[in-house]
Amino acid sequence: MLTFAGRGRRRRVLRERNMKAKNSARIKKQVAVFNAQAFLDSAGVSRTIVEFQKKDTIFSQGDVCKNVMYIQKGSVKLSVVSKTGKEVVVAMLKPGDFVGEGALAGQPVRIATATATATSTLLVISLEEMARVLHAEHALSDHFIAYMLGRNIRIEEDLIDQLFNSSEKRLARTLLLLARYGKKDKSHRVLPKISQETLAEMVGTTRSRVNFFMKKFEKLGFIGYEGGLQVNDSLLSVVLHD
Repeated sequence: MLTFAGRGRRRRVLRERNMKAKNSARIKKQVAVFNAQAFLDSAGVSRTIVEFQKKDTIFSQGDVCKNVMYIQKGSVKLSVVSKTGKEVVVAMLKPGDFVGEGALAGQPVRIATATATATSTLLVISLEEMARVLHAEHALSDHFIAYMLGRNIRIEEDLIDQLFNSSEKRLARTLLLLARYGKKDKSHRVLPKISQETLAEMVGTTRSRVNFFMKKFEKLGFIGYEGGLQVNDSLLSVVLHD
């Protein structure tokens, strides 16, 4: 039979074991997260880092899907050309985004063209390696699933925007998204140079309409052109206005 002192020592031992177990689990989780990001930040087996200059074509619509890419630095434009030759910009991607991930779902050919809109660094991962690591690294698969869910929500919002909102609201929303409105990093409020033609393709309107609304936004103080295209939080009022 344990004495009072013996029971006290036993409780202390159990508490210490529990604390060690929790610390071990926390350390393992931190290591897993670190490994996932390290995988995306470095070259290795079946993955290479490639640099593209502005306007370089990363892949073209109709190319065979052979890999998945991750943007480390720079920006990438995804565009689609119809049979009649009309081009539409479907997405502007930034560091932390994946490119060509549809290949993992069995997409045989690229359905869009990816073009670097600035000097960009991408990690090119073979399909086999990406599939393997998604099964082996839970931290990376969690990260990838969260990214894809966010991308799916964005696509749904874009569709609703196209169906129900005016071109003025769509332009305002596009500018806010490009400026990463709501993110903590304020530096993203100044956009790199982007042409009105590209904005028109993204919004689904004409360049003349974009030019008209951009002048209106500037006059109202919603945007500026100091050191690039500056997008102010006040532009949100256009999106929220009924």
